Amino acid sequence: MGELGKYVLYFLLGGTIVSISTYLGSQGRSFLAAFASTFPAITGATFVLIYLNGGNEAIVSYAKNLLWFVPPWILYVVTMILAVPWVGFWPSMALSMTLYFGCVGLIKLANK
Repeated sequence: MGELGKYVLYFLLGGTIVSISTYLGSQGRSFLAAFASTFPAITGATFVLIYLNGGNEAIVSYAKNLLWFVPPWILYVVTMILAVPWVGFWPSMALSMTLYFGCVGLIKLANK
């Protein structure tokens, strides 16, 4: 498979997960939508592809760095839970994303 074929496959995999999550969420199946969104299909596929292209060392490095994004993601989700009922969707999304990127920035500075 060529480089373009790989990226088309990555795009289709990601788009499929988003589509399934959106469909389930819009049908009132929020638990299944959340499961589909957090199911490690994308991470698992990324592990396989990094392994095939970079080997064991690249996988371990990726996995270690992936853990740094758990706290910002939790902050993002908790902010959405708390802010949506209070100020609505769009302001909550803006606040959540700002906090997420701010937290990632702080983590990046702390790891220098």
